[in-house]
Amino acid sequence: MTKERGSRGAAGGGPRRGGFRRRRACRFCVEKIDYIDYKDVRVLMLSIPERGKIQPRRISGTCAKCQRKLTTAIKRARQLALIPYITD
Repeated sequence: MTKERGSRGAAGGGPRRGGFRRRRACRFCVEKIDYIDYKDVRVLMLSIPERGKIQPRRISGTCAKCQRKLTTAIKRARQLALIPYITD
């Protein structure tokens, strides 16, 4: 009646892979950009994939402070129709 467990227990999966992955540096901090301009569509579109959602910090590599500024700038640009909410 009991289920057989693998080497990792009930969580499933095989042995652990990989190791520590170094976190990318925030590109806004590296380039010393203090203000993320909502009118600079080219910079904003780098953080929006083709689905139109804002990329999270863990994928984009931005720091928390710059991610908040970036999110605000993207939302302002969307409100003014500079960038689309979604893409087809």
